[in-house]
Amino acid sequence: MERVSIQFKYFPGGRSKAVTFSFDDGRTQDRRLVDTMNRYGLKGTFHLNSGKLGQKEYIDAGELSGLYAGHEVSAHTISHPFLDLFPTDALAGEIWADRQALERLTGYPVRGMSYPFGTYDDRVVATLPAFGIEYARTTKSHGGFELPADFLRWHPTCHHKQMVERTEEFLSHRDRFGRMTLLYIWGHSYEFDSDDNWHLVDAVGELLAGADDVWKATNAEIVAYKQALDRLRFSADCTIVHNPSALEVWIAADGEAVPVGPGELKRL
Repeated sequence: MERVSIQFKYFPGGRSKAVTFSFDDGRTQDRRLVDTMNRYGLKGTFHLNSGKLGQKEYIDAGELSGLYAGHEVSAHTISHPFLDLFPTDALAGEIWADRQALERLTGYPVRGMSYPFGTYDDRVVATLPAFGIEYARTTKSHGGFELPADFLRWHPTCHHKQMVERTEEFLSHRDRFGRMTLLYIWGHSYEFDSDDNWHLVDAVGELLAGADDVWKATNAEIVAYKQALDRLRFSADCTIVHNPSALEVWIAADGEAVPVGPGELKRL
């Protein structure tokens, strides 16, 4: 039998595109933002400082589980320090403890974070796997649509102030090699109030609501899907594939989109 050409080119459903949103701090404006996102079927990740919950202008701990249902709660440290200026010995008290507090409120494992103030260094990044962190978002927007080379230095596409233009560009964009493409938008919900530009959320929602060829996902869902793709096991000639994960994944086999179910052993 001839060798099969395999490429990782698809998100769930055989889609080649995905979009994710990421908002920091857990301010009370998240209530309006989540409500608007829900109306358009958008999904986001909300990075919270558990030490600030219940303070003035921050959401209450008791509303967290219901408010963010269908989205993802992720870590942002306990007190929002500059991590690059923080002692290594004290990082557990900010990152590990934030995970624990948020997990008690959500009832599920918290496996990601965003860097407070966008600050980090190699020393901080090296500690994250020991704290159970699988991804960490920066504030270094690159303007592109590629998946990250390093999920612990996950650079977004753009801040939400530029999200309408970038979404329009993304929907018409086609990668020349057929790679999976990702639109990653980040920001802070309180900025919509301070800048009086809530209309941007509706504008992007209207653009994406009918885009059935775009996977709407949380940060953690994208990471888990990429991990499942990476765990696929192939025979030497790539005519047999085994998916040991609990997620269905899609691959390109001789140019055709092919699903591989959870635990499935498939001949291509």
